[in-house]
Amino acid sequence: MTARTTPPFRADHVGSLLRPKNLMEARAAKADGTMSTEELRAVEDDAIRDVVRLQENIGLQSATDGEFRRTTWHMDFIYQLQGVAQTTEKIEVHFRNANGDLDFSSAALKIDGKVGLDHTIFGPDFEFLKSVVTTATPKLTIPSPSMVHYRGGPAAIDKSVYPDENEFWDDLSAAYAKQVEQVAALGCTYLQLDDTSLAYLNDPAQRADLTSKGGDAEHQHERYIRQINKAISGRPDGMHVTTHLCRGNYRSSWTAEGGYDFVAEALFGELDVDGFFLEYDDARSGGFEPLRFVPPGKQVVLGLVTTKRPELESKDNLKRRIDEAAKYVPLDQLCLSGQCGFSSTVEGNDLTLDDEIAKLSLIVETAAEVWG
Repeated sequence: MTARTTPPFRADHVGSLLRPKNLMEARAAKADGTMSTEELRAVEDDAIRDVVRLQENIGLQSATDGEFRRTTWHMDFIYQLQGVAQTTEKIEVHFRNANGDLDFSSAALKIDGKVGLDHTIFGPDFEFLKSVVTTATPKLTIPSPSMVHYRGGPAAIDKSVYPDENEFWDDLSAAYAKQVEQVAALGCTYLQLDDTSLAYLNDPAQRADLTSKGGDAEHQHERYIRQINKAISGRPDGMHVTTHLCRGNYRSSWTAEGGYDFVAEALFGELDVDGFFLEYDDARSGGFEPLRFVPPGKQVVLGLVTTKRPELESKDNLKRRIDEAAKYVPLDQLCLSGQCGFSSTVEGNDLTLDDEIAKLSLIVETAAEVWG
């Protein structure tokens, strides 16, 4: 086995990283009006320089900006699309963790105009990241097109704007295609589409909830796959696209459970990405059997290292699980990462910076021993 020189890498990570204390304080100061936008941006710049150096010093071949300029992994992007508006309604998302239940309240969205793109979302952010990396490939993470629909469903789409939902999908994919084209022009060669919907739909409870709201739970994942493919079909040859499937990640808690069986055949066989970041840190993620549908040429990044708990996994156990996965997809098509980001929302998971460093270092060291 050899090291990989193109994304995804043997040792990789999902994207979000724990925000440093001074950045959190600066965000609070901006919120209460005692710090300007420009001053906050300067604090963010310094924090991103530091976290890029951290990733490179650990030995990672990819580096993100930690999503340090965002409040959440997805809505900061989605609200910048034309035609998407924030509402006064709240979406209540029920999360679970080892200690009990936790609820997350988020602003809802509505599609009240034609969906489009009038600027490169996160464009300046990516340009700054690209300017400060030295050895690593800069990776941009954005929510997949599915998330614009899954968050509100058909009920969020104004029928006077889109009497035919197919027109909404055409415009959404076109907006994403434009975004992909524009970030490619900025030099982005590693783009990740983060997606909870394709993982949630593996959970029978999530499918039942979708059905109760009038959704097509049996086939919605197929629609999402088609729309993602339309969004990325025009990417240049030098751009590598991955997707990360997540069952929820908020303050060390999750929403959905279940293996990848329900979506596996369509997901792995039809989604036109270069790699899949998959959660595999505990029993709620199911077994490796669905990986039998992964075709040649696709990479699977095994999220065996949890980002939800500080306890450090053993190398021997990680290697054993990699061997188990290799029964279903060749070892050369496998990589290793954390199961999710460390801070999908600004609050972060219940780990320290030292815990985060230890886990990222473990990923790099284990991958080197397995693949060379």
